[in-house]
Amino acid sequence: MLRIGLTGGIGSGKSTVAALLAERGAVVVDADRIAREVLEPGTPGLAAVAEAFGPGVLTADGALDRPALAAVVFPDPAARARLDGIVHPRVRARAAELVAAAPADAVVVQDVPLLVETGQAGSYDLVLVVEADPGTRVRRLVDRGLSAEDARARMSSQATDAQRRAVADVVLANDGDLEHLAAQVERFWSDQVEPALG
Repeated sequence: MLRIGLTGGIGSGKSTVAALLAERGAVVVDADRIAREVLEPGTPGLAAVAEAFGPGVLTADGALDRPALAAVVFPDPAARARLDGIVHPRVRARAAELVAAAPADAVVVQDVPLLVETGQAGSYDLVLVVEADPGTRVRRLVDRGLSAEDARARMSSQATDAQRRAVADVVLANDGDLEHLAAQVERFWSDQVEPALG
C-alpha cells in the first residue's frame, strides 16, 4: 500500500486533485467528508459539540448549524482547539478504518486539510501539497458563498504555504486551468506513484 497525504490551504484545489487521483484508481479518504459524518444528527460527535458550545450551534431540527459554530470558533483559538479536540480523534479513527479496509496494494490518498497543523506529515509515504495564490483562493471561496473577510480569516487560521512546503515531497501549483493541474497530477502519478508501486 502506498499512502499519500494530500493537503493545501482552503480554496487551493485539493478536492480537484483528489478527484484526479481517484480517476487513476487511488482510494481517496476525505477528512472533511468524515468530519461532516462524525457530526451528523444522532452521533456522539454532535452530542459532544452541543455540550461544549451550547444549543445555539444546532438548528431547530437538531442538526449542526455550521455558520453558528464557525462564528463561535473561528475568532477564538481556545474554542477552536476545543472543537478540534472533539472532531480530530473521531476523524482519525474513521480514516484509519477506511485505510484498513482498502486493498493491500492500493494507492490511498488521504485528503487532510490540516495535515501540517496536526503534525501528521510523517504518517505518509508521500506528502502532496496543492498551492494557489492567496487572491485566487479568496476568489474561489467567495464564489462558494463566503465573504472575502471570512475567506481571509479561514486562510489565516491555517498553516502557511511555507510550512506546507517544508513537509511536501511534491508541490502542485493550481493557479492555472484544470488542464494545467491535470498535467501536473499526471506527472506526479508517473514520476512518484508508479515507481513506488514497482
